[in-house]
Amino acid sequence: MGKIGKGVNCSVTGCKNAAERSISRDKVGASGLSLSGDDRRVYLCHEHYKVWKKATKKDRDLDRVRFK
Repeated sequence: MGKIGKGVNCSVTGCKNAAERSISRDKVGASGLSLSGDDRRVYLCHEHYKVWKKATKKDRDLDRVRFK
């Protein structure tokens, strides 16, 4: 059972929602979300995960094409 299953909160500053996803801090850095803490993993709630996905869609598509 990981940290999400134990009930960790979202890592975005000011958000108190329960986290649903765990992502590397390096991947989230480019999205513009203000994060709290210095952990290697970032925990995002549903709303902030959607924001991250929209902000990094073009970069993730380019990475996928590069590895094909």
